[in-house]
Amino acid sequence: MKKTLVIGASLNPGRYSNIAINRLVRYGHEVEAIGLKKGEVAGVEISTDKENFDGIDTVTLYMNPKRQGEYYDYIVSLKPKRVIFNPGTENPELYKILREKNIESEVACTLVLLGTNQY
Repeated sequence: MKKTLVIGASLNPGRYSNIAINRLVRYGHEVEAIGLKKGEVAGVEISTDKENFDGIDTVTLYMNPKRQGEYYDYIVSLKPKRVIFNPGTENPELYKILREKNIESEVACTLVLLGTNQY
């Protein structure tokens, strides 16, 4: 299973980040989450700080490119194997940074990847 960090996590059950946390947990993945508000989704604590999580395999983004800038260095510092850019989060500037650091970037939907056993 892939330890996953959800950036842009929401407490709102109608938001895709919330659905993704629930589904990742249901599929047995260890999940960490960062969002604008503290809380809990599917037993996962949402932090509002850029915590130094160990062993992150995948970062999945649920925030628009304008807000991603403050996370560039943080994401790179976690040394994930890949970053998933969910619909609406596509960011060529961050793709370039990740490529230079040998971190895979994938424009995809976490929910679709999980549902089709491609995660």
